[in-house]
Amino acid sequence: MFSVVLGVLFAVFVVAVTWVSYKIATTKFNNPVWCAIAGFILAFLPPIALIYLIILLRKDVRINIS
Repeated sequence: MFSVVLGVLFAVFVVAVTWVSYKIATTKFNNPVWCAIAGFILAFLPPIALIYLIILLRKDVRINIS
């Protein structure tokens, strides 16, 4: 039972990091899909994913990623 709850929490975390990184990137980058893909990949390493979200939040310049 505990492993099911842990798996569901992990899946929710992955979806949340992906969605939050996309939403942050829509205001700061021209192509937010690449930031969402990076957020999805980094969500499998939770401490690095949280650092990634902090870096996205602190980013102040619009960058053209294409």
